[in-house]
Amino acid sequence: MAKAIKVTDDGLKKLQDELEYLKTEGRTDIAEKIKVARGYGDLSENSEYDDAKNEQAKIEARIVELEAMLKNVEIIKDIKGAAKTVVVGVKVKVYDEEFEEEDEYHVVGSTEADPVNNKISDESPVGRALLGHKVGDVVTVEAPAGDIKLKIVKISK
Repeated sequence: MAKAIKVTDDGLKKLQDELEYLKTEGRTDIAEKIKVARGYGDLSENSEYDDAKNEQAKIEARIVELEAMLKNVEIIKDIKGAAKTVVVGVKVKVYDEEFEEEDEYHVVGSTEADPVNNKISDESPVGRALLGHKVGDVVTVEAPAGDIKLKIVKISK
């Protein structure tokens, strides 16, 4: 049994939209590139043809990957009322005592992780450390540069 892929409703829509795009426009575009590249003659020394075939392989691999993910998707339900503990789908404000600063993270499934926008995976070191804890708890994150202690200040939807 494959591992469940946790996603929000928005994340599911993005995966479905990407799959639909690749199956339609993506395949059509690459077929056109291959057709044009074939027109350049000898395929054994045709870099445009090789590039187009490589791109086609990447598109087909991504389609297979997306279809497998969608077969094992687990929708993260919206949290009703106030969240008492950290679960996938909540926002968590934490205080880093060492650097004396607050950060807010949105805990999401691995397919939606976007660290630049503070969306952290439930499988990341910080996400794993926070799961199941509540406001006031201090968690230790095992990081390559050493342990980080974060105090949970607020949990919200």
